Amino acid sequence: MGDDIERLKIHKIEPRSTSDHVFLPRADGHSPPTEPVSEAYAGTGEEPTVPIDPQKVEAAIIEALQTIYDPEIPVNIYELGLIYGVEVSEDGRAEVRMTLTAPACPVAGAIVEEVAEKSGHVEGVSTAHVELVWDPPWTPERMTEAAKLELGMI
Repeated sequence: MGDDIERLKIHKIEPRSTSDHVFLPRADGHSPPTEPVSEAYAGTGEEPTVPIDPQKVEAAIIEALQTIYDPEIPVNIYELGLIYGVEVSEDGRAEVRMTLTAPACPVAGAIVEEVAEKSGHVEGVSTAHVELVWDPPWTPERMTEAAKLELGMI
């Protein structure tokens, strides 16, 4: 199992540019990618033409992330505590650190790519970089009270 985690941590997919957005290849249908994905990129790559407020852009990214759900759990990934951090620089570069509930998640690649895609579409974001991390490990204690209530844990 340790080797699987290490392979997930170091595998990187280079972005491709085929349009005005930079996206990674998506998995066909609901099938997982053929290779583990530990990071993804999205966005236009163009710096904002007007100054941005990084805190407002971070809040907008979080709002976008609250629309992404793990297909097996009826709670969004933000409320589940899978997002470890969102940082936005003044030039519009967004960095998102996230984890998953388990390393063997069959839709891991699709979720990481969706986080990048939705973050990259937020106004003011030039480039979104999402990094999948396993340290610290996710535990149910990371969930919000609302998520615990939704899942009948309290």
